[in-house]
Amino acid sequence: MRWLLLILTLLAAPLRAEEVVLGLSRDQVSISTNFDGSEIILYGAIKREEPIAQAPPLQVIVTISGPLEPITVRRKDRILGIWVNADSLNVSAAPSFYAIATSAPWEEVLNEADDLRHTISIPRAIRSVGAWSQVANPQAFINALIRIRMDNGLYVLNEGAVDLKEATLFNTAIQMPANLTEGEYATRIFLTRGGKVVSHYETSIDVRKVGLERWLFNLSRQQPLAYGLLSLAIAIAAGWGASAAFRLLRSG
Repeated sequence: MRWLLLILTLLAAPLRAEEVVLGLSRDQVSISTNFDGSEIILYGAIKREEPIAQAPPLQVIVTISGPLEPITVRRKDRILGIWVNADSLNVSAAPSFYAIATSAPWEEVLNEADDLRHTISIPRAIRSVGAWSQVANPQAFINALIRIRMDNGLYVLNEGAVDLKEATLFNTAIQMPANLTEGEYATRIFLTRGGKVVSHYETSIDVRKVGLERWLFNLSRQQPLAYGLLSLAIAIAAGWGASAAFRLLRSG
């Protein structure tokens, strides 16, 4: 049914340059106390005013970027047998989450110039103003940040994960982890030929805390004293409950 709607939209739209008609399985993600991640399915069609070009073939890149945040990346050195913080790099803005899916290997879908122009790759999505004035080799710090976040599932590059049919219909699924930052997640789709971007489309996914998670978040921001007292009360109650259960087991 989704593909039928996309094709009807494709036929009804005015003929213009090659561009994207996009759909999302959901445009909102709710973070609750039992939230363990979410899968976003993106599906779309490509409308065009000319017959499909024979060469080079059309490719698709999909990106989802979480809210940007500043972060400090530190390097530890061993001095007199003790690990201590040495140099550090203040990154101006790094996506809290960044996922890329492509229809082919990376070197086939995008050239360096268009990556720089549209900031598509993971390294290009990270901005660090005045990096060379802070440390001698800032790229090493940025690479370390990328490596750590990729290990944690926060930065993802899935080459060949976009299923492109007849250079017209495409779909992909992107897994979003449980430790998401609340906010707007920018979603972009790029059409490329020969590594050059020929068209792109942008939308967003809203990620918000709900239920008890939302109430606790608001309480911690709006009434920090009450939040602290509540946390202390919960800790005391949990400790007392564990102690009572232990005594009950011993007496039994």
